[in-house]
Amino acid sequence: MRANCWVAPNNVAVEDVPDPRIINPRDAVVRVTSTAICGSDLHLLQGYLPAMRKGDVLGHEFMGEIVELGNGVRDGLRVGDRVVVAFPIACGNCTSCERGLYSLCENSNPNAAVAELAMGHSPAGIFGYSHLLGGYAGGQAQYARVPFADVGALKIEDDLPDEKVLFLSDVLPTGYMAAEMCDISRGDVVAVWGAGPVGYFSAVSAFLLGAGRVIVIDRFPYRLRLARERAGAETINYEDTDVMDALREMTAGRGPDACIDAVGMEGHHASAALHAYDKAKQTVKAETDRPHALREAVLSCRNGGTISAIGAYTGFIDKFPMGSFMNRSLTMRSGQAHVQRYMRPLLDRIRKGEIDPSAIITHTMRLDDAPHGYDIFKNKREDCVKVVLKP
Repeated sequence: MRANCWVAPNNVAVEDVPDPRIINPRDAVVRVTSTAICGSDLHLLQGYLPAMRKGDVLGHEFMGEIVELGNGVRDGLRVGDRVVVAFPIACGNCTSCERGLYSLCENSNPNAAVAELAMGHSPAGIFGYSHLLGGYAGGQAQYARVPFADVGALKIEDDLPDEKVLFLSDVLPTGYMAAEMCDISRGDVVAVWGAGPVGYFSAVSAFLLGAGRVIVIDRFPYRLRLARERAGAETINYEDTDVMDALREMTAGRGPDACIDAVGMEGHHASAALHAYDKAKQTVKAETDRPHALREAVLSCRNGGTISAIGAYTGFIDKFPMGSFMNRSLTMRSGQAHVQRYMRPLLDRIRKGEIDPSAIITHTMRLDDAPHGYDIFKNKREDCVKVVLKP
């Protein structure tokens, strides 16, 4: 089959690779009909996440048709069913899964010992997301093996096109969880750093959960325009405006009630000196991640407010404002999205017309065009917000 593979930092290629097969009784093999490039794929592309190997198949946002099923799969799935696949691989039986913490599954990362060295404890395995998190082949391919398919694959009826449901695999539940972690009270002001797909869905979800105002911060006019026109958010371009001053002015000096970091480890900052500082620290391995958005969110949030950190981080950061965080009674919540918890409720919201996930799609391409898709997505060309690949 054809698959999009990691070759080296900043180099991907669509290659012929072996077809997947059933390995365990709860596996399914899915013929992929739609798959997407995620912002966190760019961390892999650029070599920031360790344990990538030449030939690794990328992609953790995908859906398709079940073509083969292990004899241990439960939950009524059948060959021929159309499914969306959650990006965290979860067994459904361990303590974490029983608590709904699917991205912390205790049984799905075969390389848990390696992850424990880096993180203390291992999170779940993730499709196409390095050997640190399992070494699973991803979904930017013609076919994909789905372990624990009865937990991670959601059956979709034919009433909705792929474009409406594909993002149940990751970015829609991720954005919703980001907003949910804010414990929003009706009328709250929520600020969101990042106007990419996760930031967009964070803004949409904040309104669904009762926010009175949502303020989205980014530097790309086309992404800020999407947040204004489709999500109904107010916006700040941080290259034109001092963000902290603007947020104080917009909230009568108080600050937002909750702040969402939807940027993560590759944050950019308007201050050339600060950005250069963090880039230099990364280069010499003195820190792994650039926490510009997280620092600013902490300093901007109102006293007693909540920080929701949903943007992906991989290791260590520098200059975290712990004094501000502690002295002002802030709360931080974080995590990879527990996608399986949200898929069915969000599917219901899509059917009711409360959310239109297809609003973020700007480019649809053949799988063989994946390298071009990565290029325009990474370099913010052609007003690219989201690329969907069609194997």
